[in-house]
Amino acid sequence: KGDYDAISDGDDFAKRLTDDFQAISHDKHLSVMFSPAALPDFDNQKPDPNREAEERKQMERVNCGFKKAEILEGNIGYLKFDFFAGPGICGPTVVAAMNFLANVDAIIFDLRENGGGDPKMIAFISSYLFAERTHLNDLWTRKGDVTDQYWTDPYVPGKRLDGKPAFVLTSKNTFSGGEEFTNNLKVLKRATIVGETTGGGAHPVRGHRIT
Repeated sequence: KGDYDAISDGDDFAKRLTDDFQAISHDKHLSVMFSPAALPDFDNQKPDPNREAEERKQMERVNCGFKKAEILEGNIGYLKFDFFAGPGICGPTVVAAMNFLANVDAIIFDLRENGGGDPKMIAFISSYLFAERTHLNDLWTRKGDVTDQYWTDPYVPGKRLDGKPAFVLTSKNTFSGGEEFTNNLKVLKRATIVGETTGGGAHPVRGHRIT
């Protein structure tokens, strides 16, 4: 008790709360930010067509996070992407990349700078690595006691790489969805993981306004 009494600055208070929350939860997703102005109620925000259109333009400008797709010596496929964008917008980018690498003898996923993203995209990319529909993960939401199951898709546009060796490169910057993708393939014994211990962001999060 009284640990925060001497803190008078809003940003300092938010940082202290963040440090304590992450120490308790062991999850770097959990953070607190200070705003001197009132923020909108995140829980009751309605879809904004203008915001969705701007998101699409932004994803197109950054190529949906995909940085490089190439075929290395020995017919090894290499794919680097730095986040998992929503498949509704960026599905065609994934299809183009995976079709380019359709005839490789093995594939490397470079997630060393991958900060996470949409679980649906994780499932979509993973679908190219399994011949049969495969359960990947469950995500539980306390509000409403809802469990969402994520499975690979029974159909993908183009060839699968289900019989080919897969490798995932990780670093301390691999975070959130990048860790989920890596862990899914590790648990299912579908890929060899190479690299550093990842950043530590296991739980899905959303913004909440606190006053």
